[in-house]
Amino acid sequence: MTQPKKTAFYDLHVKNGAKIVEFAGYLMPIQYQGIIEEHRRVRSTVGLFDITHMGEFEVWGKDAEKFIQRMTTNDVSQLATYQVQYSCMCYEEEGIVDDLLVYRLPDHFLLVVNGACLDKDFKWLSDHLSGDVELKNVSDETALLALQGPKAELVMKKLTDVNLSDLKFYWATKGKVGGIEMLFSRTGYTGEDGFELYFSPAVAEKMWNALMEAGKEFNIEPIGLGARDSLRLEMKYMLYGNDIDQTTNPLEAGIGWIVKPDKGDFIGRGPILKLKNEGLKRKLVAFEQLDKAFPRHNYEIQKNGKKLGEVTSGTFSPSLDKGIGLGYVPVEYSQIGTELDIMIRNKPNRAVVVKTPFYQHATHK
Repeated sequence: MTQPKKTAFYDLHVKNGAKIVEFAGYLMPIQYQGIIEEHRRVRSTVGLFDITHMGEFEVWGKDAEKFIQRMTTNDVSQLATYQVQYSCMCYEEEGIVDDLLVYRLPDHFLLVVNGACLDKDFKWLSDHLSGDVELKNVSDETALLALQGPKAELVMKKLTDVNLSDLKFYWATKGKVGGIEMLFSRTGYTGEDGFELYFSPAVAEKMWNALMEAGKEFNIEPIGLGARDSLRLEMKYMLYGNDIDQTTNPLEAGIGWIVKPDKGDFIGRGPILKLKNEGLKRKLVAFEQLDKAFPRHNYEIQKNGKKLGEVTSGTFSPSLDKGIGLGYVPVEYSQIGTELDIMIRNKPNRAVVVKTPFYQHATHK
């Protein structure tokens, strides 16, 4: 049994009273003050997340773009230098390997993958290497913090000379933050404005303390994985292993916008085009509970006593003050306004299919 790793921020989490759980092979904070309070902090001002459990791969060589173009569904050729792209990797026959971010940097690419998929993704990419391409796993050499919330830019302005007004959503840059040279991007998993900062674990404590000090006037708080999950679900952002996995297709998951069949051949293009031509049989829908009930992963979705599917993600939404969730249902039950039953403790609880994002007032939708 492999022992879980500790990120470079572990001692800081313990010092801040975090409840620690094992997640993606790491000991990570699930919450500090409480999930609801932390969630509302990010929606109202700013919060700081340790997301070092994510995986980072560098792709070098003259055929790097060609390789990533073949391995991912989005069109990498459209990326300008320092631009970031949301994409996914698919299996040859069907299903999703992982969703990820692709960064085009001046002399190489950076792929940011889900922590729970790190080893699988690296093997998948390694097994398909061809041409002049070098793939490096730099995850252990990378500390990663996410500063998220409407006041995130004001916090960062105190620590960097980079003109943040010029840094648009899903773009990155290199510069000093708190005196530390690093790569950072205007990206995140919350729907709010914010930045993700990549730097050496050797300066982890210094960077954490600088951000917490700069955010003091905005009541910055450390945020755990619990609030990260409820924040992303309010935006209908995918969670690999729940909403997408090897049994799902990007089209039925509602992320067809990151699939570009016209760019040429890529792994998984065949099944995607087949489904597009034949038409969807099921769709990932978003629903809100009409009764005071909170859906959870794997709860059954029914209509008139007939099972339609299962909840892939579900929680209490602190922003909407009601239960929300996602789940796959036959396409004829996917229209906005369709009423469904979520089976909670063997009792049907009424829900209704709604448009997304659930939370309509985020900085970035």
